[in-house]
Amino acid sequence: MKKPLNIMLLQGEDVGRHLGCYGDLKARTPHLDKLASQGVRYTHGFSHAPVCAPSRGGMVTGRYPYSLGNHHMRSTLAHAPRTFTQELQDAGYYVNWNTKLDFNFEPQEGWRDEQSEWYEQAAPAQPFFVYENFGVTHESRMFPQKEDALLDPPPEAEGLKPHDPADMVVPPHLTDCPEVREQIAKYYNAYSVLDAQVGRRLQWLEDQGLADSTIVIFLSDHGRGLPREKRWCYDAGIHLPLIVRWPGQLEADTVCNDLVAWVDIAPTLLSLAGAPIPEDYQGQVFLGEAATESRECVFAGRDRMDEIFDRVRVARDARWHYIRNFAPKLPWCQYQKYMEQQKIMGVMRKKWMQGELQGDETAFFQLEKPAEELFDCENDPYCMHNLAGDPACEEILSRMRASLDQHLDEVVDLALITEEELVANDVLTDRIQEYRGRQKESPQELIVGPTPFPMTLRDAQELGLMERTP
Repeated sequence: MKKPLNIMLLQGEDVGRHLGCYGDLKARTPHLDKLASQGVRYTHGFSHAPVCAPSRGGMVTGRYPYSLGNHHMRSTLAHAPRTFTQELQDAGYYVNWNTKLDFNFEPQEGWRDEQSEWYEQAAPAQPFFVYENFGVTHESRMFPQKEDALLDPPPEAEGLKPHDPADMVVPPHLTDCPEVREQIAKYYNAYSVLDAQVGRRLQWLEDQGLADSTIVIFLSDHGRGLPREKRWCYDAGIHLPLIVRWPGQLEADTVCNDLVAWVDIAPTLLSLAGAPIPEDYQGQVFLGEAATESRECVFAGRDRMDEIFDRVRVARDARWHYIRNFAPKLPWCQYQKYMEQQKIMGVMRKKWMQGELQGDETAFFQLEKPAEELFDCENDPYCMHNLAGDPACEEILSRMRASLDQHLDEVVDLALITEEELVANDVLTDRIQEYRGRQKESPQELIVGPTPFPMTLRDAQELGLMERTP
């Protein structure tokens, strides 16, 4: 009988594929690069949501948040589902989840055995699952009032060289100015600290003599905290790093182009642990003897973000990125209080209002969205050139459309039901008034789009903003 496998799940917060092993020449990430050289680097790993709580909530339940009901950011399920950690416990695993929860539900009692800094103590005698979220890279780290992560680093990150803002690459959807470059440099500095923290966790495995009997997975929750990245369903928001090291089972320094979805994490970990996979899981196994055939598409969605409403769904294959905007009359740049704390938002809003943004810089500030978007991510990784109206792409558009339709029918998209109804039906607790209060605090001079601007589906319906799309 095989000895049960230990599992270490490491999750970066608000980070994209800005790693040396993914070809980013600006990155200084030696520990994650080494981890990739010892295992498999996945080129097509995707979250089902471009924001933290729906992303994590789906990952720990193996279900799409818009099927489970925790798709709004923020909302709270009235009845907490089981997490995959409980299935691991039933299979004899010791679970130490010591950091961030943020699932849009409060987990059931006993969902973990311990919440402690496991990397500072001896490993459990029984098979274990340990989790670490690295919050140093969170979007808020780039807010003006927050100091650079390298100014007060943890011991393992002392002496790291800061990134030069002048050396940063500014994506085309952002304006190139000192404030933007400074913010991106702070992001890379924080990623370097995260990398050093990962190195310390991996060293713990070595010190415990467990590196050869532990599968290590590194991934992110969603893209970095910049406009048109975090919270948005473009490639930069959901196309993420995924590195897996499994000594003796996965060939070192290899690349896998299979499509992997974050709803696949839970069933895969249970399969590797020899634990039964719940029937209501919507992901599939991508590692080990029970691995299924690679996906043809992954899927994602965006819904209410704090005090602003939206409904967006995505189908993505290895090349083509299809987006359906169910409320195309709503602009991308609705005012959202939390996001506006970034210096970059004030700079870009001012430039936009003064007519100083040019070309792709204006993409985020258009007053309406197209009902459909289609991008060739092999040739357009920033998703700047919408091909949905190109006759040469008609067959591709039709295929991606059909894939999304089939998916939403299969999982039953609860975004078709108003939030008020979900509360009345005891699916969600009522947090609607909490966020309506935030709406009232929004500076009226910065409100873009229909006013009063909607916060729920019911609002959008009453304002005539929802359109039937293909």
